[in-house]
Amino acid sequence: MAEYPSDRFDDVPAELGRVGAHRAPAPRSRGGVIAGVIALATGMLVGLGLLALQVIDSGLDLGTPPPVAQPPGEPEPEVTPVTDPATVQLPEGFTITVLNGAGIAGLGQSSADVLTDADWPVGAVTNAASSDIETTTVYYSNPADEGIALGMVELLGLGTIELSDAFAGAPITVVVGADAAG
Repeated sequence: MAEYPSDRFDDVPAELGRVGAHRAPAPRSRGGVIAGVIALATGMLVGLGLLALQVIDSGLDLGTPPPVAQPPGEPEPEVTPVTDPATVQLPEGFTITVLNGAGIAGLGQSSADVLTDADWPVGAVTNAASSDIETTTVYYSNPADEGIALGMVELLGLGTIELSDAFAGAPITVVVGADAAG
């Protein structure tokens, strides 16, 4: 290496830790201190973030209402099947429509005869739009007629009831299914 004459820059005090224009090598403990400071800062930021989430979470209402205990209320009254038309006040013009939905000739009329024999006013007896209905269903359009619909099921000895506006022309419509044939 080439030798240069000494000048004023070579007379740097030793306590500055400099050698020429370059710094002296860093002490070994300095890397551990930096890593410790970074770890401490990271831990503090994570802790503050978790604390902030806890505060935000406890203060937010996300729309889920707390469960409310329902007081024991009145049980819904059980509807009694009405099989005798003399026990209820039927409105003027009240008739029952019977539709044959099984496609078996005479099945609708035989069901209508059962209702007529029990003194129920049967109106139209005809075929349903579909001829592949399996289960007899009594449709009622007014919730007050549920007892009458249950009475029809009881008189026929089969079927289910359903509240529906599908047959708006009649208060009670019996759609006879294939189950009435057996």
